[in-house]
Amino acid sequence: MFSGTKRFLLPVAETLLVPTGAILVAMLLFAGFVALVGQSPPEVFLTLYQGGFGSSFSLQNTLVLASPLILTGLAVAIPAQAGMIMIGGEGALALGALLAGVVGYALHDSSALTAQIGMLTAGALTGALWFALSGWLRNYRGVNETISSLLLSYIGIALLNYCIQGPLKDPASTNKPATQPIGDAHMIGNIPGLDVHYGLIVGIVFALVIWLVLKYTTVGLALRAVGGNPRAAQMAGLNVNYWVVGAAAVGGAAAGLSGAIEVAAVQGSANSAVVAGYGFTGILVAFIARQNPFAVIPVAILFGGIDAAGGMLQRRLDMPDATVIVFQGILFVVILASDTFLGRLRFFKPESAKSVIKGTGS
Repeated sequence: MFSGTKRFLLPVAETLLVPTGAILVAMLLFAGFVALVGQSPPEVFLTLYQGGFGSSFSLQNTLVLASPLILTGLAVAIPAQAGMIMIGGEGALALGALLAGVVGYALHDSSALTAQIGMLTAGALTGALWFALSGWLRNYRGVNETISSLLLSYIGIALLNYCIQGPLKDPASTNKPATQPIGDAHMIGNIPGLDVHYGLIVGIVFALVIWLVLKYTTVGLALRAVGGNPRAAQMAGLNVNYWVVGAAAVGGAAAGLSGAIEVAAVQGSANSAVVAGYGFTGILVAFIARQNPFAVIPVAILFGGIDAAGGMLQRRLDMPDATVIVFQGILFVVILASDTFLGRLRFFKPESAKSVIKGTGS
């Protein structure tokens, strides 16, 4: 019995300790970088903590920034279940924001709830269609989804900029081109007692639902089969094209929903400020979370805290706020590199496996 428990616990310990060790290594590398530019690593790390998690104000700011990161992280993690690497979340977010802004203004005479549901639905559907196009190009035209989703992302951003500076521009928005405002009455409010909008709840619920579906339903089993071996899945009777395009669409819906929430809860209209790099940071969130929708939540909060601390680094230590991007990049590279150790460390292998390895080596 003890042997069986140990056999179960060792892999769990490995999946926890290897990423933890990778984070410590990344922090050491970042400390070296900070020292090279003439700053004190302990002071920088303390400032990062205070800026992201050190007070109720900073924590609430972190949660606001984590809200879109949860959804853009899911935009990468969900298609990955079907074997796709989609990195075009920024474009789907931009178009989701654009359509949400248009629908929000069109429903300005409706009730707040009707307008909010309309904006979120429009954003999600727009993102779903945009990502589904990449899935369709992959399966029916053989176009690599990573390249097509990235190129479509730039097209989506360009369409947003064209529309807010041209046919959909609010004449009153001279300094900052934007669509017509949705109106304060139709804005999504804050969670009671917190200066954090309900978009955070939407993102967390979305992530939990996807996690439960993938883990406990036949839908998750089918997606894993398609992502693991498409040919075997097809021989088993699964319509691979349907599952690939569907997974891409659900991922795009998450990204488009994040854009709609930015309009409905933060900006009040579709403008260039919604293109703030959330889609690209979401790629890091998803990969560090190893495409696990549940793990996307804490990783997004971590990255939200790092982003929130950028301004404090600039104010207190006169460091560029882009310093946090360097830290994020180091974290990304080191954690991805740590994946090569999973399943290879002898300490985490059961005794029987160690004996086999030892016998093979001799």
